[in-house]
Amino acid sequence: MTRYRLIVASEPEALARHAAEQVALSLDLALAERERAQIALAGGTTPRQAYALLAEEHLPWERVDVFLGDERWVSPEDPSSNARLLRESLLAQGPGRQACFHPVPTDLASPELGAEQYSALLVQLCGGEPPSLDFVLLGLGEDGHTASLFPGTAAPLVRDRWVTTGEGKGLPRVTLTAPVLCAARKVMFLVSGAGKRQALGRLLDAQESWERTPARLVRPRTEVLILADHEAAAGFPSQVIA
Repeated sequence: MTRYRLIVASEPEALARHAAEQVALSLDLALAERERAQIALAGGTTPRQAYALLAEEHLPWERVDVFLGDERWVSPEDPSSNARLLRESLLAQGPGRQACFHPVPTDLASPELGAEQYSALLVQLCGGEPPSLDFVLLGLGEDGHTASLFPGTAAPLVRDRWVTTGEGKGLPRVTLTAPVLCAARKVMFLVSGAGKRQALGRLLDAQESWERTPARLVRPRTEVLILADHEAAAGFPSQVIA
């Protein structure tokens, strides 16, 4: 059974700071053991401030490969592009700009080709079957999706590929699959807003089905850390940080 640890931040600044600290800690540990570290980061509005703070961490960023957990099939300059989010935050300034960023190749002819190429790169840099990332940061949708594993779609069912295509909120997408997310050495969910409270409760419910809440598919061998704000975590047993 997956073990979850819920930490609630007292304010948005604390949420962002603690998220950045957790990523930096995982990178420190990974780089102490191996020459390179690989992480996958989430898109969306919640992690932007955390990425800006992470960029200021004095780490050997040139030894860090940064992947995306998922990407909308849009131009890298599109406002909804997760690659653009990282370029405007983690990669914009400070030490973090030295990270080796690997965006999803949305300039190819189709999402299927993009998924194939991204999977090959993941295998090349991470190794393993499935490839093992050092750290994965995930979001949680109000409908229970994570990455682009949306309920009622085919993507959550994929077990024989490391990257697949999907559909969410009217846009084609490329996403890491459940086997890759489960193989990560450390997984953290970043959750904020009252609209996420029900989905968070379903994620924490051992009786909840992954069909309705695909985030339940993320079952790594290590404890899953959930970092949330008060609005999302109201009523759930948790540890509170200032």
